[in-house]
Amino acid sequence: MTTHPAGGNPRPNFNFIQVFDGVIWGLVLLFFSGSAFFSGGNVFWALAGAAGIVVIMFLVSASVEVIIEVLKDLKGLGTLVGFITNGPEALCLIVGLIAGDVLFAASTPLGSNVMNPLLLLAAAGLSGNLLVTAKTHARYSAPCVLLTAFLAVIFFSFPEEAYPLWLAGALVVSTVLFYRRPPEPADENGGDRSFSAAWFWPALLVLVGSGYFLDPVVSFTAGHSHAPKGVIGFFVLATLTSWPEFKSTLSLLRRGKPLAAVLNITVSNITNIWLAVIGVFVHLL
Repeated sequence: MTTHPAGGNPRPNFNFIQVFDGVIWGLVLLFFSGSAFFSGGNVFWALAGAAGIVVIMFLVSASVEVIIEVLKDLKGLGTLVGFITNGPEALCLIVGLIAGDVLFAASTPLGSNVMNPLLLLAAAGLSGNLLVTAKTHARYSAPCVLLTAFLAVIFFSFPEEAYPLWLAGALVVSTVLFYRRPPEPADENGGDRSFSAAWFWPALLVLVGSGYFLDPVVSFTAGHSHAPKGVIGFFVLATLTSWPEFKSTLSLLRRGKPLAAVLNITVSNITNIWLAVIGVFVHLL
């Protein structure tokens, strides 16, 4: 949405924090502190860790908004953002490979492929664009998210000696899906930004760094809160580690860019497959 000051150019209605952010942050604080209180954990450190998670989530929200505002006039915005928001998964992959654990290395990018489509639906619903999003190149987006999610899930059923088979199939399917993605037009309105291009690299650094530190901060908080591992794994880790994708999708939809929002998720899923392929290939070497 834009406002039009008298005698001037349209100016973006720019805000890092939305009502939904505040609700989620409150639930994070309540979840971990409540778990610590009722399970005999350390309430102080659980609350401190939860506050750290909220700070990281704010940094993710702010950096995503800045990046999209800087790049909003470019053709291929959804594809670019889809690549950028996979920075945290790439870092987790590297950490796992250094540790020599291919399953750990691949679990973060592959796990995101299951959560990302759900977050797309959530963002579309919250922005009031559910029907528009569902109709946006559905013949491409639906098969793409289903196939990439399927490739992610079946990887964990393959024994190590069959990894080359998964690697070959995943590489072929993901590459075809990437080159079949619908083209994005450049923004015809162009030229009016809230931030100069100089803010792009600092914002990208903040986004990647925040995504990298989110998982250890969540693990620290979970240890002190004694939160159930099943709930932590499904709700906290799966959702919060995909926060960059969710925030970028929500931001794009609020800017009236449903195609860019859909491609953000589909390209993110494709990139996650490529990251896992790289991890498996390095492991096999």
